Parts: sequence; C-alpha cells; structure tokens
Amino acid sequence: MGAHTKDTSDATFEADVLKSDKPVLVDFWAPWCGPCKMIAPIIDEIAEANADKLTVVKLNTDDNPATSAKYGITGIPTLNVYQNGEVVKSIVGVMPKPKLVKELEPFIG
Repeated sequence: MGAHTKDTSDATFEADVLKSDKPVLVDFWAPWCGPCKMIAPIIDEIAEANADKLTVVKLNTDDNPATSAKYGITGIPTLNVYQNGEVVKSIVGVMPKPKLVKELEPFIG
C-alpha cells in the first residue's frame, strides 16, 4: 500500500467511500493478483498527484467478500469511482498510466 492510499473494508466501506464528500477511487485487488501488483504504483502516483480532488482506497477482495459481491466484482483489478455513494465509473484490468489518467479526468480535471 502506498503512502497516499488507505485500506478500506466491508466494515468501513460506507464511511470511507459512500459518505465521502469528494470522489473516491476504490482499487479492488487481492494479494495473489499479479496485474493488481503491476497497477498499484500507478494508482499511488495518481493518488499523490490528486490528493486534494480524489480519495484513493484499496479493498482486498479476499478479506472483504461482502462489498466485492455487492458491486459485482468478478475480475481484478477493478477500479471503481464513487461519487455521492454511487458508482460513476468502472475500469477493469491494467492500463498504462496516461490512459488511466485520461479515464479519471472527469474527477481529477
């Protein structure tokens, strides 16, 4: 986990994500997932560069099956952006940083 991301869980998801006053990027991942490890440093860089506009949290799908099931997470990494408690963007799989930044532009400007 990077310095600019924090872990969330089934227990804290509502407070960390759904009740946030700014957009939240949730990285659904698992320790055994190779692509998740590949994208982690990119997510941390985006979190650092946009800390004032975007909250970034990570959810371990193995440890938090309820939230993963609720949002229909079947493939990881999945990056969901939540705004006002709703999923407003879903990105599945690994992509290069420039493409990911472009995908997130509506939230980070």
